[in-house]
Amino acid sequence: MSTASKSYPVVQDLIESFAGWLKHRRELSEIRQLDRSDFDRIAHDLKIAPDDLEQLVRHGRHAADELPKMLEQLGISAERLGRAQPLLLRDMERVCSLCHHKGQCDRDLASGTAAANYHGYCDNASTLEALDRADLTPR
Repeated sequence: MSTASKSYPVVQDLIESFAGWLKHRRELSEIRQLDRSDFDRIAHDLKIAPDDLEQLVRHGRHAADELPKMLEQLGISAERLGRAQPLLLRDMERVCSLCHHKGQCDRDLASGTAAANYHGYCDNASTLEALDRADLTPR
């Protein structure tokens, strides 16, 4: 097998991560080029505070990746929740995106202990508890 045809998954992962980082930096630059009134108008159109929008942009598009995993571990259908309560799901994504406990959440999700432990750190805990009692189990 020649060097040209060998697969280097670690190198490929690093290249993809760096490309994603560069893309995110470009997106941040584009946002910073907006004047404040345009930025505030966009936030208003999205029905969120400008400071929250700024934080969401800074955290990037994968900042709420834990939420669907948490919902799954709790037996809550993200798809059904999105159909039944789209604004609630969007707000939960916002809260998840701005969370300061990603490390704990990721560890619990990976070990399968999130359902038992999220109450202690998750800002969506009270909403998740209410949803856990609702009929949003997968079908």
